[in-house]
Amino acid sequence: MSSSIGNSAELEGNLTLSDRLKVFKGSTFDPEAYVTSKCQRMNEKETRHLSSYLVELKKASAEEMRKSVYANYAAFIRTSKEISALEGQLLSMRNLLSAQAALVHGLADGVHISSLCADDADDLRDEDLYDMDNKQLSKIENWVVEFFDRLEVLLAEKRVEESMAALEEGRRVAIEAHEKRTLSPSTLLSLNNAIKEKRQELADQLAEAISQPSTRAGELRAAVLALKKLGDGSRAHTLLLRSYERRLQANIQSLRASNTSYGVAFAAALSQLVFSTIAQAASDSQAVVGEDPAYTSELVTWAVKQAESFALLLKRHTLASSAAAGSLRVTAECIQLCASHCSSLESRGLALSPVLLKHFRPGVEQALTGNLKRIEQSSAALAASDDWSLSYTPTGSRASSTTPIAPHLKLSISAQRFNSMVQEFLEDAGPLDEALQLDGIALDGVLQVFNSYVDLLINALPGSAENEENPVHRIVKVAETESQQTALLVNALLLADELIPRSASRILPQGASQSTPRRGSSDRQNRPEHREWKKKLQRSVDRLRDSFCRQHALELIFTEEGEVRLSSEIYILMDETTEEPEWFPSPIFQELFAKLTRIAMIVSDMFVGRERFATILLMRLTETVILWISDDQSFWEEMETGDKPLGPLGLQQFYLDMEFVMIFASQGRYLSRNLHQVIKNIIARAVEAVSATGLDPYSTLPEEEWFAEVAQIAIKMLMGKGNFGVHGERDVTSPSVSSAKSYTSN
Repeated sequence: MSSSIGNSAELEGNLTLSDRLKVFKGSTFDPEAYVTSKCQRMNEKETRHLSSYLVELKKASAEEMRKSVYANYAAFIRTSKEISALEGQLLSMRNLLSAQAALVHGLADGVHISSLCADDADDLRDEDLYDMDNKQLSKIENWVVEFFDRLEVLLAEKRVEESMAALEEGRRVAIEAHEKRTLSPSTLLSLNNAIKEKRQELADQLAEAISQPSTRAGELRAAVLALKKLGDGSRAHTLLLRSYERRLQANIQSLRASNTSYGVAFAAALSQLVFSTIAQAASDSQAVVGEDPAYTSELVTWAVKQAESFALLLKRHTLASSAAAGSLRVTAECIQLCASHCSSLESRGLALSPVLLKHFRPGVEQALTGNLKRIEQSSAALAASDDWSLSYTPTGSRASSTTPIAPHLKLSISAQRFNSMVQEFLEDAGPLDEALQLDGIALDGVLQVFNSYVDLLINALPGSAENEENPVHRIVKVAETESQQTALLVNALLLADELIPRSASRILPQGASQSTPRRGSSDRQNRPEHREWKKKLQRSVDRLRDSFCRQHALELIFTEEGEVRLSSEIYILMDETTEEPEWFPSPIFQELFAKLTRIAMIVSDMFVGRERFATILLMRLTETVILWISDDQSFWEEMETGDKPLGPLGLQQFYLDMEFVMIFASQGRYLSRNLHQVIKNIIARAVEAVSATGLDPYSTLPEEEWFAEVAQIAIKMLMGKGNFGVHGERDVTSPSVSSAKSYTSN
């Protein structure tokens, strides 16, 4: 079941988000059936794996929805404004229709019909006579006159609350006069038009007050609310946001004028100013217009604009200079502050992180690149003077205090400094990776600089071919002794196996480990992406190990003048002598044994707790020499088809050398199956070479036990524990013919 889930997740990882969400969009989607189909036979680990997958899919879906919303904001705002304008026109039309309805009612009831409809002068004179007969104005008409006088005074004195109350009173009187027909239609129409004009005059006064920089926050909110009550909510909201924008720009100018440097302190003050202003504007917007989608969208668009302006300003004055200088710590602190302030707005529905991400990411990547380049250059400079002796890392640095090296770990000077620089880099890059979703850029950068450092270590090997190919890496102090050369491996292994992964664990994505906080660090280090990253580190170590083995193998096989020491002549010429040879491993294999013994003692001291790596190192070194023999075409051409083919004595010596290698490798516990099989194959090939000459090799070869005895005695002598030629049950220098055929035929 686990493998099926993994395969499904891997397959869906190649699909687009839209394709991955299709199963959830169908009208027939049944959540319970879906969960049952996935979890019917799942254990706890598989359930946690599926839960992590669904959480990641949820996050991706939310991000896709957010991007879609941002992409359509402009059209949405434009439509909202058009709707608001249409609402205003409809309101005007309603007022006009009300006035027309009042006029129609008056005409229908016959009120002053003659004065409104007659075209001749007699009708006009009748209304004048009516007015003269009614010199004493009615009470309501007197009120209308006094109302306009009082409203003029209130507007002139900018008494907003009283003006709004008066306008509301006038609206009620007009409605009552219309219903009770206490005013003539013309007077009622004049009253409604006058109220509309005064309402517009008050709205203009409020708009002017909102636009004034000197208007205090309380007065600003009151003016906006009053303007909305007058029926101009769209204008009120726009003016509110413009007012906050003007105040923000003025405060930013003041902040820039009071700062002589644009470091972290300036970034902190600027971030606090911008995002607190956005928060206050959002608060006032909600208090004034509520949750109306049109106003909310306008607020979000305005907030995005302010965030973009802020990001560009901070990038120009702070991040650009720090990124150019490779000052990752300054960049990290600035972005941490911004991310913290930005996250406080998410509860208000303002997710501005994508805006910051778009503008900050290029600068951050530049800072990361500059910092990594500085690590490479510093490491190269230290490698030029490193004596490749191992010592404990001194305490007191920022890196050692946060991620101390274990007491049993020793590194050379350049590796210690490389480790501390990488730790500081990851410590600073951690918040950036989390805030800006850098998708492993920091880890890839660490892998890059580690590969560069391994190149330096390879170039420190004597006679490294890379010293000739890459002049940039020539200035590296050469590791002359075997202890120094082994120290190169210690540096690479400890960095790749423990120190760098431990530092990197702080910036790995938490994912499913959030549900198990006690095991969070362990879970993060066991995530697939981290395991793959660690494998890449190990491959760099393997590259150094292979160079180490190749270097030591070449020292054995070739002389300093470049001549081949391990050639077929060693064995071919043995059959030209008439004397019985003293059977002992060839000098080159004696040197191989001595070298492996010395290196084994060195690695046992240096690779404490990492015996497996030491064993693999000895195994690979032995295999390198034997594989050279197996793959050297000239070696076998001379043995098989040369003028002087391999004879019985040469075959016996070759057999003894190979048996000697197998026995000391087996005793040292670094005889691999591959090495054992290769040795069997080349012995069989040598036997076939002798058989091709017409001789029976098994008629002259001694018993298999004889080879083992001679090899054991040679090992004891070379280790100073025995003497060749000691008295025993049999004289090993006089072999008897036996069934060596049984060994070579296996």
